[in-house]
Amino acid sequence: MTEFHVGDGVLRLVQGDITQVTADATVNAANSALAGGSGVDGAIHRAGGPSIMAECRSLGRCPTGSAVVTTAGNLPARVVIHAVAPVWRGGTQGEAELLASAYSETFRLGAEREARSIALPSLGTGAYGYPLEQAAPIALRAALDRLRTSRPPRHITFVLWDNRTVTAYKQAVEDLLATQGDDTPSEASTRGDRTGTRRTQPGEELREGDRQ
Repeated sequence: MTEFHVGDGVLRLVQGDITQVTADATVNAANSALAGGSGVDGAIHRAGGPSIMAECRSLGRCPTGSAVVTTAGNLPARVVIHAVAPVWRGGTQGEAELLASAYSETFRLGAEREARSIALPSLGTGAYGYPLEQAAPIALRAALDRLRTSRPPRHITFVLWDNRTVTAYKQAVEDLLATQGDDTPSEASTRGDRTGTRRTQPGEELREGDRQ
């Protein structure tokens, strides 16, 4: 785990299973139909149970670049925020603006629900094909901008699937901090009581299709 202290807030980068993270709000990488799917979307619906899908059906759709809130079902969270990232189409169809909007809407809804802590994946970099090296700075700029305000959430944890994604996010946040301010990064241990995570138990591993 890597921690970055930003004002009175904390940004964390963790490799693991987002369905095992304790937070006020868990973020789902949803599709615009709110219909469930593979990757993080499927993992959250499987772990959270049918109540999440039932509420998604009542909401209908969610536009790309936006987000909606549902119950968290059986997840260790109060709510799930379903954020819709854009499909990558070469970078000429407003993808960067839509991805930034998905994150800003996520944090806005988290603040509305008074979520002090939020756990989220790398939106758009799985099946939607958004290049990781371009997506990471957008995600982290949105998170840092939020932490520099006095509004919740104050603890933002990116729960990332593999080492490549963790490395890309760590490099991106270090680059942003070097150009934006005097926030202090600190390496930390991977103990579950520091991050709100626990190690996945036998039989609980994410399926191969659940990579973000």
